[in-house]
Amino acid sequence: MAGKKRKSGSEKPTKHRLPLGADADAVAEASKRRRSGATKQHQADEEASIPPSLSAKILREARKQQEEEMRADSSDEQRPSAVEATAGPSTSSSFPVPAADGENEGDDVDEFDGFDALSEYDGGEVEINEEDEKALAAFMSKDKAAERTLGDIILQKIREKDAEVATGEGRPRVKLDNSIIELYKEVGKFLSRYTSGKIPKAFKRIPSMECWADVVQLTEPENWSPNAVYQATRLFSSNMNTKNAERFYEAILLPRVRNDIRKNKRLHFALYQSLKKALYKPAAFNKGILLPLCRERNCTLREAVIIGSIIQKVSIPFLHASVALVKLAEMEYCGTTSYFIKLFLDKKYALPYRALDAVLAHFMRFVDDERIMPVIWHQSLLAFVERYKNELEKKDKEKLARLLDHQKHYLVTPEIRRELRGSCNRGEKDTNLHTLSPISVITKPIEEDKWDVPQVPMEED
Repeated sequence: MAGKKRKSGSEKPTKHRLPLGADADAVAEASKRRRSGATKQHQADEEASIPPSLSAKILREARKQQEEEMRADSSDEQRPSAVEATAGPSTSSSFPVPAADGENEGDDVDEFDGFDALSEYDGGEVEINEEDEKALAAFMSKDKAAERTLGDIILQKIREKDAEVATGEGRPRVKLDNSIIELYKEVGKFLSRYTSGKIPKAFKRIPSMECWADVVQLTEPENWSPNAVYQATRLFSSNMNTKNAERFYEAILLPRVRNDIRKNKRLHFALYQSLKKALYKPAAFNKGILLPLCRERNCTLREAVIIGSIIQKVSIPFLHASVALVKLAEMEYCGTTSYFIKLFLDKKYALPYRALDAVLAHFMRFVDDERIMPVIWHQSLLAFVERYKNELEKKDKEKLARLLDHQKHYLVTPEIRRELRGSCNRGEKDTNLHTLSPISVITKPIEEDKWDVPQVPMEED
């Protein structure tokens, strides 16, 4: 059209252009100020909509997270470089460090998230009756040695086990190189403040060492954090044979668990999980945790309940349970031994006759005992009779009747007598069963005529 002029490209609006002579940095700064102003206005609007109580809670949580991050950063900065750079074997001729292999570099001990320090074992706090505790104290060992620290106890047990192994195998004590000593002392310092994450590679090589007990002693296991104990238990139970795992359980894990229960009246959740991991090798658990605990005859009721909850919840092969039951029955009696016997009986395993005879002989040892037996002793006897009354011989039941005349409890003893009266003897059929109906005793298969079908009445439409 003639009345309109087409605008050329040079005449386009210049509002998006930089004016001539303008400073690009100044324009960028102005744009940044406008954006920051809009952001502050948006934050002010959000803060106005947040209640004061919720805002204070958010600030507390943010401050707590910031403090945790600062502690983690400081621990990473203080981590010794010798712990990190442990690749490759040592050049020492007196003690070579084995090279890292695929088994020791497994993911089962890496990227550990850690346990909360306030977490407890399943079931919460254990309620202990003071009267029961006093009654069981009468059966504990009266030999109270001088108070020893946890480090002294662990050191003594390690040396005792080392002496037994050295005597049995006839091998000389290995001399450690100074560089190895310094390395594992630094590893011990790291494990004393360990909470989560990866563990040093030098520590993961310990299970493959011949003198692993000496190396573990250098790390001062009495100072390990509970999470480090859990990681060590996972590592050692998976990579050690039963004999060495038993030594680790008895010398390090058991003293740590008992010391924590004695100090805090409860067990740290990481140590509780360590006991669960220890049952990865049930034979080592029995020889390194359960039997030494009862053998010393100073196990408290609180320790028995906490450690017994592991046996109660975790499945144990019945052969290992049978062996543990026989060993407990033959052991010198302590009050809490009855509690562990009852736990194994309540698992309702099909025990061999040797185990049943050993448990019966255990109870018959108290037929002439003048002491008043604790309630847990009567409860364990009731559990034994309830589960295995039909596997006892007639003479065994006569012995139990004589025992019940001497050791009585006004509530439990009548129940035991009732169970014995309503039972059959070993190898006999139960004569107390009701008479079977004729239909139930038919053994010949019933033959039916498929053409002889009775009339079925039908409703009329």
